[in-house]
Amino acid sequence: MALGPFEVATGTWHRAGARLVEGGVNFCCFSHTATRVELLLFEQADSQAPFQTVALDPRQHRTFFFWHLLVRDLPEGIFYGWRMDGSCDTQRTGCRHDPGKLLLDPWASTVSDRLWDRARACQPGDNVASAMRGQIVRDNYDWEGDEHPPIPLVDAIIYELHVGGFTRHPSARAEHPGSFRALIDKIPYLQELGITHVELLPIMAFDVQDAPPKTRELGLENYWGYSTHSFFAPHPGYAVDQSRARDEFRDMVKALHQAGIGVILDVVFNHTAEGGAAGPIMNFKGMDNEVFYHLGFENRAQYRDYTGCGNTVNCNHPLVTRYLIDSLYYWAHDMHVDGFRFDLASAMARGEDGEPQHHAPILWSIELSPELARAHIIAEAWDAAGLYQVGDFPGYRWAEWNGNYRDVIRSFVRGDPGIDEVATRIAGSSDLYQARGRRPGNSINFITCHDGFTLNDLVSYNEKRNHANGEDNRDGHNDNRSWNCGVEGPTDDPAIIALRQRQTMNFIAILMLSQGVPMILAGDEVLRTQRGNNNSYCQNNELSWFDWSQVEPNRRMLDFTRGLITLRRRHRNLRRRHFLTGEVERDHGLPDISWHGARLNRAAWGAADARLLAFTLTAHEDGEEHLHVIMNMNDKSALCELPQLAGRQWFRAVDTADQRPVLPPPEQPGISVARLMVVARSVMVFESRAT
Repeated sequence: MALGPFEVATGTWHRAGARLVEGGVNFCCFSHTATRVELLLFEQADSQAPFQTVALDPRQHRTFFFWHLLVRDLPEGIFYGWRMDGSCDTQRTGCRHDPGKLLLDPWASTVSDRLWDRARACQPGDNVASAMRGQIVRDNYDWEGDEHPPIPLVDAIIYELHVGGFTRHPSARAEHPGSFRALIDKIPYLQELGITHVELLPIMAFDVQDAPPKTRELGLENYWGYSTHSFFAPHPGYAVDQSRARDEFRDMVKALHQAGIGVILDVVFNHTAEGGAAGPIMNFKGMDNEVFYHLGFENRAQYRDYTGCGNTVNCNHPLVTRYLIDSLYYWAHDMHVDGFRFDLASAMARGEDGEPQHHAPILWSIELSPELARAHIIAEAWDAAGLYQVGDFPGYRWAEWNGNYRDVIRSFVRGDPGIDEVATRIAGSSDLYQARGRRPGNSINFITCHDGFTLNDLVSYNEKRNHANGEDNRDGHNDNRSWNCGVEGPTDDPAIIALRQRQTMNFIAILMLSQGVPMILAGDEVLRTQRGNNNSYCQNNELSWFDWSQVEPNRRMLDFTRGLITLRRRHRNLRRRHFLTGEVERDHGLPDISWHGARLNRAAWGAADARLLAFTLTAHEDGEEHLHVIMNMNDKSALCELPQLAGRQWFRAVDTADQRPVLPPPEQPGISVARLMVVARSVMVFESRAT
């Protein structure tokens, strides 16, 4: 049945986007340089042409730089987009208006990419028949009393996962593989593992076609999702029904909350899917290119690229700041997420001149926003242009991915000498955070993440293997601080296999025994491999997917990871709110931490060949056990002393060299000797109990 034409009225400019109101749908968008604006309405997601085009009269439909109108009696379910004309003097003004391009509403909460052709959007002229478009969807979701899990960040154990890859492998046996719905079915696994939060790789709508030409020729795509185009819409590819993507995402959040698991979103505010000068016009470029992006100082046709992705969002322009803060508030308030991790967040610290700002407005706005006061905020505190700000984000709330922790612990476990900085990282990185009034919980500790080797590959490869990406192995990091344990890649040698398994356990043990907030990469607990690929951003296939058939063969590693998580959650002294001092605590008459070598109180500080470090951590609460940890990363076993505590006995909780590497308290053997042998490249943990 033919639709329209629908009558139009002035509308209002107070809220951007397309909103169902009394009498119809109010549309509003922003452009301060457009001279002609049209709204195009489509009946279906795959409609090649609009059923109605409305030209906006600037005398009636423009307020300040906002363009607005009301379409009377327009039903929900309709699709829409904008077209804008104006200056295209890219060199002088930076404007890139193209009247042939259908522009996606930046405020759209539901989008369709069914017809999308990125190559066509990169070329001049009409692309109405191959563009993305927004959809008008009524919001009447029932949260059924949903509440955020009341878990402080310092008590969190974060699990970084890819929504699509977590259930796309055939072994997942998912009814709808790679979807928000399918992830719900895996919640019991997450509960059993013991994590408190999932950190989801980008789920805001992104362009899967944004990949280098040679990569696309291989049939590959943008898998990770760091190519956002719509900051208010869930990715349609993760929905069973694209028109219900928003509610399917909410169903997942609600189910995770009911299981006591929080949701942190990986947010890409540093760049967009539109890329550089040769990239497509999708929305921001065609509306206000010179406002939204950092452009060249002399030649405004060029983009200043601090992200390595072709463009950089001009985050500290007042209008852009407002837009991005509104996006965060929407996800926190309307979508009930519990926090945000900001990709290449240092790019957000750059002012309009590109220089780092000590008091960047957007960072302080996020820190101080009362609407975001409940949300965890985590920065990847660097960008692709050399700005490295670990320990330097503003205020009190910002936590940071601690790249220093990752590098130091990787080096230590592979056998590099030196223990001084290892101790600093394990104790919460006070050198980075204490002087600015911050605490151990500001440090997000991790060994691996989506970007780089998996934990299994970290102990199996000395060199990256990225040839399958189509970039001649030039992509991905070269400095991985990995060690293959003597053979590059897969091996049948039982001694090397055993050493690799012990090394992976060493990493997990140290991570869970460190002050700060631990983050695990999904699949590391079952020794997932990417066969040496340390940049699987384009591999939407079994190379990247979670292979559920590996859970049982690697049950020992899974049980070990679960056991260390349980140990950490059992001990408040591993999750301290304040930095350790080495001073005697009144309650116990013992220092909060004591450092040792093979002999007590004789850590080899400053020794060029030191590879062994031990520490005793005093109980922090009544009824809690003291902990003693020995980390021997030498290639030889070492005879180590145990501290003797009056009226107490040590019980072995962890030994990564033992057949049963982690034991619950009822099964822990008591230790009655003053010295014991610690196997080469192993970690031991002891809990004390009254005798």
